[in-house]
Amino acid sequence: MTGFTDMRRRGVVQRLLALGAAGWALGGRHQSDAAPGPSANAAVRWGVDYGAATDPVLARGCALLVLEPHHARPIAPLRGPGSTLLGYVSFGEVERNRPYFAGLDKAGALKAANPNWPDARLADLRHPAWRAAVVDRLVPAILALGYDGIFIDTMDNAEAMEQQDPVANKGMVAAGVSLIAAVRARFPKIRIMLNRGYALLPDVAPKIDYLLGEAMASRWNFAAKDYELLSDSDWAWQAGRLRTAQARNPALALMTLDYWDPADTKQVAALYARERAAGFSPYVATLALDQLMPEPAG
Repeated sequence: MTGFTDMRRRGVVQRLLALGAAGWALGGRHQSDAAPGPSANAAVRWGVDYGAATDPVLARGCALLVLEPHHARPIAPLRGPGSTLLGYVSFGEVERNRPYFAGLDKAGALKAANPNWPDARLADLRHPAWRAAVVDRLVPAILALGYDGIFIDTMDNAEAMEQQDPVANKGMVAAGVSLIAAVRARFPKIRIMLNRGYALLPDVAPKIDYLLGEAMASRWNFAAKDYELLSDSDWAWQAGRLRTAQARNPALALMTLDYWDPADTKQVAALYARERAAGFSPYVATLALDQLMPEPAG
């Protein structure tokens, strides 16, 4: 259940990963610094939209909303009463179209291409240039746009890299842990949401507010070109890691993302019901993640 994964979508481009793509989830609050909010067990409507034309009506209905911050648009019209807006940021790799790619490449902070996303290079989480870019440039730029915090993606890369080459990539997981800790220390009051990154959780669970389990019960099968249900054992594997993290940080909000055809409202409703029955806050989306998808009416 590890590998080079992320929740990105750029237009119609699809990353060919076993888990599929990004997600929606429920909101939580940082234990010491955050304003009062929903408890870790409360189901909160939330969403993610990496498109450039987010529906403002649907957006304002989300208590928590994850957006691509690099679209040139105001976000105030997307903010509902008391809502939390998070900007997407990849900590584990860098796409070639990012303005900071060339400088990081020249500094030696980037490694090989992501085998599942060739237009992105894996980041060396241990490299001072990458760490400085994240803490001093990437995160501050998102916050300057008015976001309340960040959504951290691609941290599964740290574990995958260490497993593939334990010598050359020694210390990558530990570096990921310290990078998230550095962001929390620099920005103690922001909201932080992490996609998976299970190898880091024993140390970072107390430093984040939301944890996402991606492709919990369903995913897109790229070979069959259709959505499919996952096995009970696959679901239980992730559920166990989510709950272990919450035991480490009782304020941690647990969210799930499943993928399904929205026209199949019966199955979509069943996915919502299964995750909620387990105590998670679910969202069911299409693979494209380029628009907000409302939950089917009960």
